[in-house]
Amino acid sequence: MINLEPEVIQEAQKGDPEAFTQVVEAYQRPVFNLCYRMLGNPEDAEDAAQETFLRAYDHIRRYDQGRSFSTWLLSIAAHYCIDQLRKRRMTFLSIDTLPNLDIPDAGSGPEAAYHRHEDQQRIQTLLSSLGGQDRAAVVMYYWYDFSYEEIAESLSLTISAVKSRLHRARLSLAQTWVDQNAMKYSAERKHHESHAI
Repeated sequence: MINLEPEVIQEAQKGDPEAFTQVVEAYQRPVFNLCYRMLGNPEDAEDAAQETFLRAYDHIRRYDQGRSFSTWLLSIAAHYCIDQLRKRRMTFLSIDTLPNLDIPDAGSGPEAAYHRHEDQQRIQTLLSSLGGQDRAAVVMYYWYDFSYEEIAESLSLTISAVKSRLHRARLSLAQTWVDQNAMKYSAERKHHESHAI
């Protein structure tokens, strides 16, 4: 995770627009990525990232320098995304992979690129099956290496609630992975059998 010099953040807190521009440039990618994993499409993620920086700009004077700036900023993004998910009131149930977690580079070439893209889509679909807070906890824990304490602080939960949510989410994701892979294997076997006749 990027960490800006504390002086830059202090200048941004004093209202220096150039310092805040440095904040945006340093954190735009992690903020966008969190929003994308939470919301599932680039357009919504872009809007959410912009809203995150607007809110951060409006409230930066309240930022407590005893706390990690990236945790504070990503918490704003996570809360905004949770609100958006609540507004949607939609649940996607066609899931078939474990978020394990960023996709490893399986080589180069069009076929490898296709499989990486397909795996990323499967992970996004799987994440979208989780509720807003569970999704935020999973994304923060696995992609951003937040500690239980940081997640608890960010989502206004107890540490035991964070552990419980992550445990439940892992079980749910693992079960979906098993179920979907069993269906995929069965479909592939039928396809091969029909072509072998």
